[in-house]
Amino acid sequence: MFEVQVAKFYKDQDLHKLNADGKPNLPPPTDAEAAAQKKTDQETASRIAGELFALPKNQRMSTLIKLPVPDRVAFTTYVAGDQKNLLLADFSPREREIFTGMAANIGTPKNIINELSEAKVLRAILSERQLQEVMADFWFNHFNIYIGKDSDTWYTTSYERDAIRKHALGKFRDLLLATSSSPAMMIYLDNWLSIGPDSLANGVNPANPKSNRGNKGLNENYGREVMELHTLGVNGGYTQADVTTLAAILTGWTVERPNQAGAFLYDYKKHEPGPKQWRGHTISSETTAQPGSPANTQAGLKEGIQALTILAADPRTAHFISYKLAQRFVADEPPTELVDRMAATYLSTDCDIKAILRTLVQSPEFNSKKYFRNKLKTPMEFVASAFRTTDTNPVNPGALVETLKAMGMPLYYALPPTGYYITADHWMNSSALVIRLNFSYSLIEGKLANQKFDAAHVLALGLLSQPPSSQTPELSAKEKSNRANFSEALLTSEPTANQPDQAPPGSAGQSSALRVLESTLIGANVSAQTNQLIGKQIDQLFTTNSTDTLNLLTALVMGSPEFQLR
Repeated sequence: MFEVQVAKFYKDQDLHKLNADGKPNLPPPTDAEAAAQKKTDQETASRIAGELFALPKNQRMSTLIKLPVPDRVAFTTYVAGDQKNLLLADFSPREREIFTGMAANIGTPKNIINELSEAKVLRAILSERQLQEVMADFWFNHFNIYIGKDSDTWYTTSYERDAIRKHALGKFRDLLLATSSSPAMMIYLDNWLSIGPDSLANGVNPANPKSNRGNKGLNENYGREVMELHTLGVNGGYTQADVTTLAAILTGWTVERPNQAGAFLYDYKKHEPGPKQWRGHTISSETTAQPGSPANTQAGLKEGIQALTILAADPRTAHFISYKLAQRFVADEPPTELVDRMAATYLSTDCDIKAILRTLVQSPEFNSKKYFRNKLKTPMEFVASAFRTTDTNPVNPGALVETLKAMGMPLYYALPPTGYYITADHWMNSSALVIRLNFSYSLIEGKLANQKFDAAHVLALGLLSQPPSSQTPELSAKEKSNRANFSEALLTSEPTANQPDQAPPGSAGQSSALRVLESTLIGANVSAQTNQLIGKQIDQLFTTNSTDTLNLLTALVMGSPEFQLR
């Protein structure tokens, strides 16, 4: 009766019909109407911005909340640029979350991705458990998933927390099983779609397996990648037949209600029945139990666990994982002897990640001058190190997430299953160095979303850590500009950290300050060519403001080739 009355009302108002839900199906606005509304909303946003900035910072959010809903939506949608960055920088984290929730054009998925990315950046900078953070980042990249694929927008948070972080310093077998049974991995590599050709779900009658065969079948994506990228490696000695058989073994590993964030599910009806010959092993879960009984419905799950356990224990997996870890911590082309010792530890400790890392860090290679400062920082490592080495508190992690996008490393958005590369050839080129140098300038000049930076504090930290004989530098003054020429010159400078210490150019005060900054931010000798380029830049940018000179020196050190290394 109510819907009839509603329908009569809209008919009486000469409006269109109701939709299937009994609600008015309003026509979309015309282009002219949409443009007019956008202009009105932009004017509203500009007016509100002026009113908010006239208020004390601690009164802005309470004032914004009291505004009518259309005004709040207009403001959060159309305030942009410096106004938005300044406003967000002055908000508390909770206020920023409220602000984001007010925007009509930003849905929950985007909020999830933003908050997850911001949390990752903050942990990288602020966490006191740095090995945990480094290994969580390493393993997520190793078992990469793409947050933009289907319902992985919802699953990525629990995947990183419960599968990756929980096992990042445990046993590799447990980590492998946790990722393989995660809905996020099932969605990303499509195993949830895989159905055994002779399974019940494919319409096969167990009494007559050749009859009533359906059109559904295996999806080999995960079966291939778990061997090629997660365990054995691309040259791990497996064949296409091994890929097909492993895909059959893992049928039934699926997701319950994937579009509604359901959990991992083993569905025996999708599992390919019968024993399977795979890489010299007989994988079988045959049981005498009746079809549909509890024992029978979980039997096929054991096949997948058996196969993955075999992969985790394989010597090729031990070598591949050891190589990847040595590549992350030592060199893009790690020494063979080190990889072999790590692989031996892997096998003798039942793939204990802590034990493997202990072998790594206690090795002569890890502690040798040859491999000291031998790895180029990824964008994530560069940004985190800029804050950690300068003891700078990140007040706007959202701006850092956007910075990483500009540097080519949007968090959780690596599309291929290989994840992001961890070798220098993929991260260092002329444009990358210019972007990093400009980031250094923006950070130090306070132009990175109103981020506060104190170069004098960095200098003081360095002075306090100097030996008793060091003397306090007297800062002189010169200004900055002409960044492109400097960055291009730096590209030709070889980051040789092991040559004899070279006296930096400039006045005595500048030279002393530069030495302290290099010692604090880099912790190693800087090449003569880098010092000469820094001195030349300082000479070209004359200023009588010592603060500007100190800021410039700090930015140039952070933009140097040596700071790009870890």
